[in-house]
Amino acid sequence: MRAAVIRDWQLRVDDIDIPTPGPGQVLTKVLACGICGSDLHLLSHGKEQRDMAEKFREGLAPNPVSMQMFVPERDMVMGHEFCCEVVELGPGANRFAVGDVIVSMPVAFDNSGLHGIGFSNTYNGGYAEMMVLNEMLGIKVPAGLPTDLAALTEPLAVGVHAVAKSRIAAGDAAIVMGLGPVGLACIAELRMRGIGPIIAADFSPRRRALAEKLGVDIAVDPRETTAIDAWRKIDGSRPLVIFEAVGVPGMINEAMRVAPKDTRILVVGVCMQQDHIHPMLGIQGELNIQFALGYEPAEFSAALEAIAEGKVDLSSWITGTVNIDGVPQAFTDLANPEAHAKILVKP
Repeated sequence: MRAAVIRDWQLRVDDIDIPTPGPGQVLTKVLACGICGSDLHLLSHGKEQRDMAEKFREGLAPNPVSMQMFVPERDMVMGHEFCCEVVELGPGANRFAVGDVIVSMPVAFDNSGLHGIGFSNTYNGGYAEMMVLNEMLGIKVPAGLPTDLAALTEPLAVGVHAVAKSRIAAGDAAIVMGLGPVGLACIAELRMRGIGPIIAADFSPRRRALAEKLGVDIAVDPRETTAIDAWRKIDGSRPLVIFEAVGVPGMINEAMRVAPKDTRILVVGVCMQQDHIHPMLGIQGELNIQFALGYEPAEFSAALEAIAEGKVDLSSWITGTVNIDGVPQAFTDLANPEAHAKILVKP
């Protein structure tokens, strides 16, 4: 089957073997898979991040429930935002029937342990024609929901989880720094919770327009008006939560620098490079910084339900589609925020 393969931090398109489902697993045909910003970051900065992680793990006792790390010298197929059709049942699999359309948390497990789908040498992700999933983690897509929208379950779930981790409540205000898919997912969940005002900030006019479609109160260009100044103009008094969804070095410190006293900062941008902060900024402002990663199973289900029931319209996120052979060019195109927000791979 065709797949977009990474080896030694280089992306290419190649033919690989069709995987075989094991006990309790299903073989699926990929219908749509979103390209995530973390995949772009991994290709650019994955070696640095991996070397740092290995250094930090030195001397630590092995964790039997931790995800198995991929080996960069071996083939890996990314893609963790997927919607698939079941085409074959593995031994003992009985939750789904052939032809069912499903989504799943991007995790697989077998006798060898846990594997992050899309970040594994064993389980390929959705930048391929076929993939194996554990049926226990799969959720059937409601009838009538387009597969393209179902594939957005995973990125929306990231926002659902980040907002929950922030402990934001009615009467609080929010600033979202960075309006890529993660920042937009946070805005979608904030609006579904009735939070306001929401101030969004990004250099890209197209991304600011997407945020406005999701219902932000103000979307600003930081070169012209800072998000803090915009918040002070329309509110300035409510407890504030800042969502850092950019994921590049310096952004956490910038959020700390502008944050009013007692602000909560939720870091959901995936920065894979070493970063630095000035602790006195947090000490003087008595700031609370929370990091967020992924989502819980219930949050993943809630994201699919919100999309299926029309609680949120994410159709404007999808700005392009490619086949497997188009994945390398899509990675290049996504570097321009004026060209694309979310590209789907449709094998």
